[in-house]
Amino acid sequence: MTKLNVNLIALDLDDTLLNNNRQISDENVAALQECVEKGIYVVLCSGRAEDGILPFVRRLDIAGKQAGKYLIALNGCSIYDMHSRQQIFSNYVDPEILLYVHGEAKKLGLETEVYKNSVIYYSKATPWTLRDVELCNLKGEQPDDYEAFIKNGSPKMLVPGDPEVIQELQKKLKENLGNKAEIFTSKPYFLEIMPPNAGKGEAIIWLAKNAGVDPKNTLCFGDSMNDENMIRKCGYSVAMCNGLDYIKKLATFVSEKSNDESGVADFIEKYVL
Repeated sequence: MTKLNVNLIALDLDDTLLNNNRQISDENVAALQECVEKGIYVVLCSGRAEDGILPFVRRLDIAGKQAGKYLIALNGCSIYDMHSRQQIFSNYVDPEILLYVHGEAKKLGLETEVYKNSVIYYSKATPWTLRDVELCNLKGEQPDDYEAFIKNGSPKMLVPGDPEVIQELQKKLKENLGNKAEIFTSKPYFLEIMPPNAGKGEAIIWLAKNAGVDPKNTLCFGDSMNDENMIRKCGYSVAMCNGLDYIKKLATFVSEKSNDESGVADFIEKYVL
């Protein structure tokens, strides 16, 4: 196969770049470092907040290079320039939507969370909310008045809980909110609420244009529903073979190796470098 003309690579973390121990393999590190040395932008693109992504940036050791200086957080609601140490793009959910979703979640016995900087703020500490805190390796905190707190807005809201209850809530929210918010599951037990017309895909295209990259020369790697948006919008897309069948059907390519077999490096070495 002819090598792909790629100038920017965006990578989901969980079940994509990370192996099943939530680590980046040496093979993936080497392949991505080579991309950066060749001037190909490498951008981690995750639902995590910035501080939850930085340990993986440090593992790649690319932030000092021009092509490694960006990261996309909160499923596309924030783009951060690590050289200037500034957020260069942001998007927020309408506070009224946050209050509505929180109220509907409570009716089903679910708690909600919002994200600010390096802290996950939850309405109540439960095994489900604490699971997200542990997964993201961030501080968790319960504000004295959570509803007043979320009136200030947030890039996204997450509702963690039993997958069956999450499906029930997702159906109701989609029926009642329509196009007022993006609603999807990043994992079967995590329901995400984001601003309308916002996602990883829009963030990648915005960043590509800002960095002087033709959007058709972007490549993304993903595995789950919060990657659908970028799978659809990037010039090229790779679904991990361990990913959802729905995502694999949408993607340009499916990796030959899984996230636990350095599937990202395997694809890049064969079709990019």
